[in-house]
Amino acid sequence: MVAPKSTRKDIAVVGGVRTPLAKAGTALKSVHVTELARTAMAETLYRTGWPAARLDEVLLGNVVMPADATNPARVAAIEAGVPLSIPAMTVQRNCASGMEAVAIAASRINSGAATAMLAGGAESMSLVPMMFPDDASEPIANIAKARGVMQKLRAVTALRPRHFAPRSGLLMGLTDPTCGMIMGKTAEVLAHEFDIDRDAQDAYAVESHRRACRAIAGDVFADRIVPMYVGKRHEPIVADVGPRDGQSMEALAKLKPIFDRRDGSVTVGNACQVTDGAAMMLVVDGDVARAEGLDVLGFVRSYVTVGLDPARMGLGPVFAIDRMLNETGVDLHNIDLFEINEAFAAQVLACLKALSSDAFCREKLGRAEAIGEIDPERLNVNGGAIALGHPVGATGARIVLDLLLEMQRRDVEFGLATLCVGGGQGAAMLLQRN
Repeated sequence: MVAPKSTRKDIAVVGGVRTPLAKAGTALKSVHVTELARTAMAETLYRTGWPAARLDEVLLGNVVMPADATNPARVAAIEAGVPLSIPAMTVQRNCASGMEAVAIAASRINSGAATAMLAGGAESMSLVPMMFPDDASEPIANIAKARGVMQKLRAVTALRPRHFAPRSGLLMGLTDPTCGMIMGKTAEVLAHEFDIDRDAQDAYAVESHRRACRAIAGDVFADRIVPMYVGKRHEPIVADVGPRDGQSMEALAKLKPIFDRRDGSVTVGNACQVTDGAAMMLVVDGDVARAEGLDVLGFVRSYVTVGLDPARMGLGPVFAIDRMLNETGVDLHNIDLFEINEAFAAQVLACLKALSSDAFCREKLGRAEAIGEIDPERLNVNGGAIALGHPVGATGARIVLDLLLEMQRRDVEFGLATLCVGGGQGAAMLLQRN
């Protein structure tokens, strides 16, 4: 089981919130990532009643750091009212960035270097910039340096049509430079290797939407979402923009494969939505939390990261779960609830097959037998990124927060949150109520 409490500090999560998650280009399309983060930071401090001056540091996961706020953690913290004397750091581990921020906070507190940390993640996928070709830099720079009308005219005439053909920064960021594959292509690899057909992927996607819509209708998310006020009229966004009530197999069947148009099965319908959003938590020394009577959601018991083949990055949760179980002594059947980030339906289904495969666990993990099966009724019980979306820097924090709150709602003991990570990594965090 987990290492005895006497050998280390308890790391308590005493509260947190997230913004609504909105599909890129919709409700939050004009909101800067620092504003997403600021809103979640300020509300977390307000709801927990923790004075900002008593923070030791602020940690924010963010992948596409904006050029006008190259340390968005610091900008957002100051704007949230955190004193200037409190440092802030932006964390980048691709899809696991938000979870990594929570893990760093836990590590600092465990070492005695800190007592209270604000940690989470934020991402604006809508505002990922377009990138001009490299050879456009010189003529554009020459225009800026030119003096007089004639010089500027000559500089302008050096521009060519190819200089005005920008590349999508989002697509570039989602393509792994080591294996040359866009993330969706790695999901196609797993679909082929684990024999996961289109119908199975679409069925999984339909269920993700059904669960998310059920949670929304039941006000499950209401206690954790802080409204965002957008536009000149400050219109409130109070719910996630992405889950589709009534999503059907028939509707998904009409979508064409997007990453392998000839033989593929991964579509925009059975992949995660590109999304904007933020999630933050207050992480505190457990002894302090108890002494001050704080409402503890749960405790961070362990965090692991692993590396694997970038072309099969979707299996990251399998390798991370294996290491987590080995290091903590916890068995899979001891865990009451799971969150596996839904980068792609094929990827989650491949993870489930790998975990329950004697051959895979023997050949790839060195185990004598399979790790075991995860009951679908205990996995992503309120839907996942296929329905809710995947704001990459925020998702790791979002699934930790959502898992803790669901563990509290169901009064269960253990939860495990895990993600695949672009570039061939996996991350997992073990949480406990008591």
